[in-house]
Amino acid sequence: MTYCVAMCLDEGLVCLSDSRTNAGVDHINTFRKMTVFERAGDRVLVLMSAGNLAITQAVINILREHASVQDRQSLWSAPTMFECARLVGDTIRRVHQRDAEALQQFGVEFNASFILCGQIADEPPRLFSIYAAGNFIEASSDTPYFQIGESKYGKPIVDRVVNCRTSLDEAAKCALISMDSTIRSNLSVGLPLDLLIYKRDSLKVTRHVSIDADNPYFDMIHNQWGSSLRRVFADLPDPDWKTWPQEAMPRLRVQNTGELPAREAAGKEA
Repeated sequence: MTYCVAMCLDEGLVCLSDSRTNAGVDHINTFRKMTVFERAGDRVLVLMSAGNLAITQAVINILREHASVQDRQSLWSAPTMFECARLVGDTIRRVHQRDAEALQQFGVEFNASFILCGQIADEPPRLFSIYAAGNFIEASSDTPYFQIGESKYGKPIVDRVVNCRTSLDEAAKCALISMDSTIRSNLSVGLPLDLLIYKRDSLKVTRHVSIDADNPYFDMIHNQWGSSLRRVFADLPDPDWKTWPQEAMPRLRVQNTGELPAREAAGKEA
């Protein structure tokens, strides 16, 4: 399992992914989930993946091979981000046609999802979520972020904080808090992390850092966020039951007919 989150904001893009693929008591594997295609002055594309590692690696390797061949439609030659998303979707379908039936015979589900974001030339930055079927949706000003993988633990903080006007630094902080919440609740998500920040219209990666257990900022977030939540929780007043109506919810009332309920009657017959 993994967790990836990407945000498309007025100022640019923020992307964060973990690198955990599986975890047990004595068996932990890590693989990077973020792939960057950058040609300074022309385009920056960020592709993040979640799901079956063999499937996602096959998709990424095919995209890389096509990108290295001249005169072939690829992520380097696509004129728009929409066309890039379509290429990724077509590649997922190609891998599905090749591998899905064989995987099914071994009881393995074809499970893969991707986030693609970036900017090409004069286009604004764009963000897409691409599903295992190869279809995709695009982020909007109302919903400026996508998550894939183990998303439920980190979603509440992003929902409450992020909108299209959020600054890149604030969005990066929110993404890291979201990741810390996920790591705390799920062993299958873990360090190191890849954090990428892209400033709108720069057409080059602004910041790309690897975050491990020795990173002081992430360690500060881990400690202060937890203590701050406990402090806010303690400051909230306990419920005052005297002000609550005694029957706030309707109760099921059973008319006494002299007959035993079905379950009790069955017990007596036994």
